[in-house]
Amino acid sequence: MKKILFALLLSGFTPLYAQEVELKDDKVLVDGTEILTYEKINNLQYSFFDADGNEILMYKYQNNQTQDYQDDDYFTLNFLALKKKVETSDFSLIYAISSKKNMQKLIKLLLKEKVLASNGTIDSEKVDVFYEKYNQAIK
Repeated sequence: MKKILFALLLSGFTPLYAQEVELKDDKVLVDGTEILTYEKINNLQYSFFDADGNEILMYKYQNNQTQDYQDDDYFTLNFLALKKKVETSDFSLIYAISSKKNMQKLIKLLLKEKVLASNGTIDSEKVDVFYEKYNQAIK
């Protein structure tokens, strides 16, 4: 009985938000299911679109025209339909080795914070919480 209980406890420690996120062929896939499409404008900017083709989120890296000085860099997440913009210099939230990996980490963060649902919709109340939690109002 103790072994069964122990096994059940161990299996319960798997994070619920540990979803597989992949960006492939201009599609955002979560656990193999397409939830959004995206467009890479350049290495510094991505746009994300819902199933109807509406742009719902824009990511932009801001380097303040100082390529060799990174202490003033930040990124913006513009939730377009909600007219809410999050500005933060906390790159630890999404930093990875490439811009594509950064976007995968961004989607995972938005899923974890429940801003983005697994069906590709944005929760406006969770965006408000996300804003309060991460916005640094840099401009």
